[in-house]
Amino acid sequence: MPRFNRKGTTKILFADTIASTTYLPTATELAGATDYTKQIAAVEGFSIENQEIETPDMDSTFVAKIPGDDQAADSSLTFYEDDTTDTIETDLAKGTIGFVIICRKGKTAAAKGMDVYPVRVASNSAEITADNEAAKLMVKFSIIDRPLLNATVPTGP
Repeated sequence: MPRFNRKGTTKILFADTIASTTYLPTATELAGATDYTKQIAAVEGFSIENQEIETPDMDSTFVAKIPGDDQAADSSLTFYEDDTTDTIETDLAKGTIGFVIICRKGKTAAAKGMDVYPVRVASNSAEITADNEAAKLMVKFSIIDRPLLNATVPTGP
């Protein structure tokens, strides 16, 4: 099985709108999304977690579990801060609603592995440190609906 490195392959974009109720963007919507890949220093979350339900019974000391509700993991993108513009602070301001699109295997048409998360920006704040590192901003997202997972990158206009 061929393997690959996410760095240099995976693309992370933000779209203001996606018309489809299934959250599958058109090729035009995907082309119009802002590609933040080069500005991202770290990614956290953007996954679904299941809250299992314990089902103990009197017949055993073993506590079995069954699947429960799904919920999104706490999710954030950490960006390198620009010392001349405030694009990320403005475009991803607290309260902004849109879609984080993660093309895990690249943005090439017909590629598999596109995830679309409907989000609201929960916070956008500078990470202040005295350490010897580049200045960064962390944008935390609330995932506001079940995401579209493992879709195919759209083709055509």
